[in-house]
Amino acid sequence: MPATRTALIALSSNQYLQNALPRFPASRRVARRFVAGEGLEDAIVAVRALNARGLCGSLDHLGENVTSEAEAAAARDEYLRALATIKAAALDCHVSLKLTQMGLDLDEELCYENMCRILHEAAELGNFVRIDMEGSAYVERTIALYRRLCLAYQNVGIVIQAYLRRSQADVDRLVADGVGRLRLCKGAYDEPPAIAYRARERVTRSLQELACTALAPGARERGAYPGIASHDEAVINFVRAYAYQWGIPPSAYEFQMLYGIRRELQASLARKGYKVRIYVPYGTHWYPYLMRRLAERPANLAFFLRALFGD
Repeated sequence: MPATRTALIALSSNQYLQNALPRFPASRRVARRFVAGEGLEDAIVAVRALNARGLCGSLDHLGENVTSEAEAAAARDEYLRALATIKAAALDCHVSLKLTQMGLDLDEELCYENMCRILHEAAELGNFVRIDMEGSAYVERTIALYRRLCLAYQNVGIVIQAYLRRSQADVDRLVADGVGRLRLCKGAYDEPPAIAYRARERVTRSLQELACTALAPGARERGAYPGIASHDEAVINFVRAYAYQWGIPPSAYEFQMLYGIRRELQASLARKGYKVRIYVPYGTHWYPYLMRRLAERPANLAFFLRALFGD
């Protein structure tokens, strides 16, 4: 349903709806299916419950495209607080963030300095930071800054979106250079055919190909460790079969999924001995996230409607 996907992604950037919908209790109730809550304390409760079920977590404080240094500093400090709280609560949980949340639109050096603060603290606490990928306009700058950070820090990874035509070349280079801590996903933005695959089957195949690249013996020798981020059983079963065929142990990769979506599949994979990491968003800026999640996979719309009218 490409038309629905395009419409939902367009709605994700609608400022009027972004300001209006969170005020309505019904909208907030629906969002709670997919977002742990508006405060860090809510997210910690959610991760603790996931850990109790044998699942790992990755906290994401929702927000992007900040417009001032003060906003970037506030986002940075929230992540520092989250890292300290994760350590104090002894949770199995990483953090995920966007570079535009750290000030990339304002000044690259400001963004770099904020990231260094977070990565230094994460390293001190024995934790890991994932840099989320944003729209295509940010891909080159995101990868460049990630590479720069990798010169000083080992506890950082990046997201690569399989629907971009450039992604195979990006993964090839990152793996070859030994900076292949990759979250591989299909992609959640509306990109033109010139730079992105539009057919669902082609995007699925691209994700499978990227997984094979990151799981190849040479890639693993260089430290590649992919997180296969998908709810698509065609992708998950492909990776499981590929790993079995080539004798790749489950410790060489993990599956990653979104909070509130396909919970039984999450639990089933964990029971079978796979590491499963759940992306746990929280915060007041949940509206764009929710719209992109609905657009990302048509089945998510059914989850949304089911949550709206009662689970």
